[in-house]
Amino acid sequence: MKAAMAVVTGVLVTALALPGWAQEIKEDRKDIRQDRRELRDDNREIRQGRRELRKDRRELRRDVRAGDKEEVKADLKEIRDDRNELREDVRDRRDDRRDLRQDRRELRRDLREKRQAD
Repeated sequence: MKAAMAVVTGVLVTALALPGWAQEIKEDRKDIRQDRRELRDDNREIRQGRRELRKDRRELRRDVRAGDKEEVKADLKEIRDDRNELREDVRDRRDDRRDLRQDRRELRRDLREKRQAD
């Protein structure tokens, strides 16, 4: 009984498995969704980084007017750190855009190959 069940289960799993080209297309679409998600996150981080930078600059202006040298030094360090983080986020976004373009190219190629095979 168990052997028959295993054979039936094996046939069912084989019947439900996608052909190679369909699996590639499915994976390409999944990759594209993931890349879009990463781009949204990167854009959110960049917006947040720019807000922080504006806030730090306002604080710097306020401290310069007040003449507080230690605060000015601390504000300059914060600005430097925030700018570095912002540059890193922009770099990440650029890389994610490149990945998205590559995944779209792969999807188009797979769809083109499928059409030519039919």
